[in-house]
This record gives sequence, structure tokens and C-alpha cells, in this order.
Amino acid sequence: MKKLLFISLILLMGCTKPELPIPEVTDVENIFSVTESKVTNGQSIYFDLPSAGFYMLTLIDVTTNQTISREKFIGQNGKNTKKIYTNSLPKGYLYLVLEGVDRNELKKTKIIVN
Repeated sequence: MKKLLFISLILLMGCTKPELPIPEVTDVENIFSVTESKVTNGQSIYFDLPSAGFYMLTLIDVTTNQTISREKFIGQNGKNTKKIYTNSLPKGYLYLVLEGVDRNELKKTKIIVN
């Protein structure tokens, strides 16, 4: 009887999931802290804002200087996250520009769309 209980205990312990620590990503790279970066479809981009309010993210073609897209959003003070979708964008180099609501340029970087 003791052997049966011992074997049952071992089987029960073998069937439980081990508790693995989940790594937390706390320090992500600000997209505007580098001069150039590659982006993929659905990728999250991270950036800091000086205060809460209305802002715009604008994509501009490097060679023709034409505006490809512009998104107006409400940002919060500090770290912000946006997803970038590249399926409908032209391949190559684009400027990603962060602007205030009055269209003054706050930050600018070059992105590579593959």
C-alpha cells in the first residue's frame, strides 16, 4: 500500500507544470534614438513624448519628399507605442517624422521598409 501511495505521489508531481519566470521587457529602444532602422509589418514602435496631447506620425518618401501617410493620435506623457503596418507602403527608405498638432517637427528618423 505504501508503494502504491509513493508511486501515485511521484506521478502526481511529474504531471504538474514547473513555474518558470516570465521575463519582463522594460527597456525598449526608442525608434527616434537611432538614425536608421528596419521595420516589418505589424511591428510596434516605441517613442517618448514631452507631454500629453495631439501628435502626428508622418511617413515621407526620402527620394521624392512626398508624404506617404499621416496619422493623428492622442499621445500621453512619456513612453508611447504604435504599430506600423508596411504592406501598403512602398519598399525602400522613408522618413518617420513625429510632429506636434501645429505641424512643427519634434523628431525624425529614417526607416527601411522591406
